[in-house]
Amino acid sequence: MRLVLALALSLPGLAFAAGSGDDNTSPPSTTKTTQSCKGAQVWDEKTKKCVNPQDSRLDSDTLYGAVRELAYAGRYRDAQAVLAAMPDQGDDRVLTYWGFTHRKMGDTDQANRYYRQAIAKNPDNILARSYMGQGFVEAGDLDAAIAQWRAIKAAGGEGSWAEASLREAIRSGTTYSY
Repeated sequence: MRLVLALALSLPGLAFAAGSGDDNTSPPSTTKTTQSCKGAQVWDEKTKKCVNPQDSRLDSDTLYGAVRELAYAGRYRDAQAVLAAMPDQGDDRVLTYWGFTHRKMGDTDQANRYYRQAIAKNPDNILARSYMGQGFVEAGDLDAAIAQWRAIKAAGGEGSWAEASLREAIRSGTTYSY
């Protein structure tokens, strides 16, 4: 069975196809949030200045984009400070990135708690499953990673960035930072 799975994982597929339905198909664009703002501040296009997210009127999508950008830049604590300012802490996107930042900071147990909450909120959250699976790869638990990969495919995520990045992580042992 493992041989068949290994062959399936190594075959080129629709990986990284444009229009795959998830917004994490490529690294986030660099903006003034990471170029000019210090700490957990976020660039506000309307005021043309760095603002504290908890004091701003930035919408959730703008804050979420800042979280992705800060996390990709390796500024996990700053990303968490922006996450803390987001109004809906139960949103599965927010929970997913809480998990991601904790995993990248080395707290796998806390990361998995957040990923499980995100998946409980939205069982088809293939990004949370991919990030959780990549954490399993990092921990050497390929069986658990493969289970997440299968769940992504069962949720209709075959060919998405979430599926392809986890498939590649299982095959190569290399995980992603966005």
